Amino acid sequence: MAERPTGYGGQGFSLRGEKDRFVLPPKLRNPLAEQSGERTLCIGPHVNWPCMIGFGVDRKLRFDSILDREEAKATSLGHVFDRDEMMMQLWDFEEVPFDASGRFVMPGSVSEVGDIGDAIYFQGMGDYFAIWVPDILFAQEGKAFASPKAKCRAEMAAAEAKRK
Repeated sequence: MAERPTGYGGQGFSLRGEKDRFVLPPKLRNPLAEQSGERTLCIGPHVNWPCMIGFGVDRKLRFDSILDREEAKATSLGHVFDRDEMMMQLWDFEEVPFDASGRFVMPGSVSEVGDIGDAIYFQGMGDYFAIWVPDILFAQEGKAFASPKAKCRAEMAAAEAKRK
């Protein structure tokens, strides 16, 4: 039987709250807990974009197949593939516990690498979700970022209205 991948869809926004915590939106935290059976969020840098990514511990089980797929793709295109570099990128994450409400503390090393401030935007991307600093997301160019930018602005406005 093929392994069932966790699918992350939707988006969310979180302001840094009391006790220095952020909150994972239910659309993302529920698949995390359901798939792995534990409330652990893995956070690491995106390979190409200036954001962080989040995923469940179950994704680690697919790292070998991800490596094999990327190597085959690079080889078919005549590109050099550095398996060690890709392994380092895949395994470069922190495991962070979150409570039943999705609250978690962003580790200092992740905050430093991701330039995390007082707000983050989550964008589901299937196998993982992106964690953006809003200003960094807004600086991205290209059609692919138009919808996430609009959703981030809407989520930010809703959070600010709720805060007041």
